[in-house]
Amino acid sequence: MSPVRLIAIDIDGTLLDSKFQVSEPNLAALRRAHALGVEIALATGRRHTFALPVARLLGFEVAMISSNGAVTRQSDGTLFHRDPLPLGVVLELVEHMTGFRRHLVITFDDEGEKPLLLETLDTLNESIKRWLETNSQHIRVVTPIERGLTRDPIQAMYCGTVELMMAAEAQLMKNPSLLTRITLLKTQYDARDLCMLDILNKGCTKGAALGRWASSRGYAPAEVMAIGDNYNDIEMLEFAGHPCIMGNATAELRGRGWRITLGNNEHGVAVAVESALEGLE
Repeated sequence: MSPVRLIAIDIDGTLLDSKFQVSEPNLAALRRAHALGVEIALATGRRHTFALPVARLLGFEVAMISSNGAVTRQSDGTLFHRDPLPLGVVLELVEHMTGFRRHLVITFDDEGEKPLLLETLDTLNESIKRWLETNSQHIRVVTPIERGLTRDPIQAMYCGTVELMMAAEAQLMKNPSLLTRITLLKTQYDARDLCMLDILNKGCTKGAALGRWASSRGYAPAEVMAIGDNYNDIEMLEFAGHPCIMGNATAELRGRGWRITLGNNEHGVAVAVESALEGLE
C-alpha cells in the first residue's frame, strides 16, 4: 500500500465523541500527522461555519469539505469549490414533499443574510433541539418557506425520527424525474431515533469533493485515508485507498469489509491515524 499523504475525517460520530468533544488523544494524533507532513481534511454534513470551531481546535489550517461535499474551503475561508442546488429543483422538491415541509431546513452558503431557512421551529425542535439552539442566530423562519427561496441554496435537509424519514424517502421515490437531478444522502443515528435526508446537486458527495481536492493536491486515491461512521461517508470511503470506519459505525458500513477502528468514545480516530503514520518518521 502507498503511504498516506491525506487523511479525510468525518466530524459527528467520528472525530467528536458522544459529548460532541474532540478527545486529547485524537488531537495529539492529528497534530503529529500534520507535523510529519500528512495533510488533514475534515469532511462533514455540517455547513462550513458550524464546522469551523472543530477545525480551529486542531491548531493548523485544514481543508474543509462541508455540507456533504457542496462546499470546499480551507479553514482560513479561502473558497476552493461550490456546488449549489439549483433553485428550480428546490422549488419542485418543496412542492413534491409538501407533507414534510415542517421538517425541512434549507442551507445557503455563508454569505449575506442568515444561511438557514425554515418554515417553523416547532417540529424540528423535537428532534434537533441542540442544533437549533446552537444555530439560533443563523436561522430565518419564513412561512411559507417558498417566500425565502430566492437563490440557489447548497443543500436541503429533511430531519426527524427514523420512521418518519423512511416515509419521507418513500415519498421522494415517487418522483423519478426529480431523482435524476439530485443526490440523496442519509445520516442515521438509531440510538437517538434521528435520521437526516440531505438533498444536494446531482453528483455532489463527500467522495466527489474529496477526489477533487486530492487531485488538486497531487494525491492519488491510494495515498488517501478516509475515516467515517455513517451512510453519507460511503462515497469518500469508496474513493480512499485506505478506508477506515468507526467501531460505532452503522451496520451497512460494517458489512463492507473495511477496516474497523475503535468507537468515537474510545479515541478511534487516534488509533486509525497512528496506524497510518507507521513508518513515516
